[in-house]
Amino acid sequence: MARLARLTAAEFAHHVIQRGNDRQPIFREPADQERLLALLAEYAAREKVAIHAYVLMPNHFHLLLTPQTSTGVSRLMQAVGRVYVQYFNRRHHRTGTLWEGRYRSTMVQTDRYCLACMAYIDLNPVRAGLVRRPEEHPWSSHGHYRGIRSDKLVTAPPVYWQLGNTPFEREARYGDLVEQGLAPDLEQALTEATLKGWALGDETFLAELGTKTARRLGKVRPGRRPSKPLIDMP
Repeated sequence: MARLARLTAAEFAHHVIQRGNDRQPIFREPADQERLLALLAEYAAREKVAIHAYVLMPNHFHLLLTPQTSTGVSRLMQAVGRVYVQYFNRRHHRTGTLWEGRYRSTMVQTDRYCLACMAYIDLNPVRAGLVRRPEEHPWSSHGHYRGIRSDKLVTAPPVYWQLGNTPFEREARYGDLVEQGLAPDLEQALTEATLKGWALGDETFLAELGTKTARRLGKVRPGRRPSKPLIDMP
């Protein structure tokens, strides 16, 4: 059976996962994470892709992106993946592939699932047992949104600005959301949608998306997902 084309469109949020081949480490020293982040910054600017959130794990990484063009995400991921493998192989005296095939991705409804996806990304190191709290993991955008550090790679999505009128309010409320965690059905929905490439959103979102792509959006009838948004926006 032929693989489905990736689901992508301009001005929609995309959740992306790239894994190491056979779950092998894709980072061996801090210079590796720094190199990947530098490449993301370079090619995101070149391809006009906003990076809202990220986390670098030992054998994979997550991104939440919004491209200005329909080809922005694929061009970004292809360029970063190619150049990083060249760097990694040269630095660590190895040959061959590094990635587990092509990256996985989905599109999520920004106002309903964007904050949930950011929290999902932030909590990855906690779920993996690497840290007790997300702010303890140095290779993620969580610290930026909590006011712990400034990260030039990150562009906050519009829904984040609705969390409060001041930086302190937004940082505190976002921290509370992450501390609260995700309901199991919401976490499962985010995981399944990304790994299978199905869009995640309500009927209105899926109907709008359906006008921009001929690719089918999921296996279930639009609107049947039980997941709820992380918060009710004012």
